[in-house]
Amino acid sequence: MHRRLHAALEPAELSAVGAVRRRLRAVLDRWGIPPERADTAELLASELITNALVHTRAGAVFDAELTPDGLLRIEVRDAATGLPGRRAPGEYATSGRGLLLVEALADDWGVQLRGEGKVTWFELGPS
Repeated sequence: MHRRLHAALEPAELSAVGAVRRRLRAVLDRWGIPPERADTAELLASELITNALVHTRAGAVFDAELTPDGLLRIEVRDAATGLPGRRAPGEYATSGRGLLLVEALADDWGVQLRGEGKVTWFELGPS
């Protein structure tokens, strides 16, 4: 059985990051995802949502899916038409590490241009 969580986020609605994170945690608990895997999913989802809301003028769409074989995939769609650039944040920078976290902690991740925007996604395999 496929399990899904879907949320639409308004432009610049940074308060929605916490709300989606709480919904995601509740759903992952119901789906039986172990706490350490849920912690990672929650952290990485927060990074993708925040990036989408901070770096675009439009809202974003959040989707989480758990496949029957236990693969957790999280996607954030936004209206940006460019791929995110890789940069090395300075030692005292307060931003710029989100995708580095995604790269380090996800089993797989990527960015795809789709229609009038892009989708940034990550996957966590079964534990």
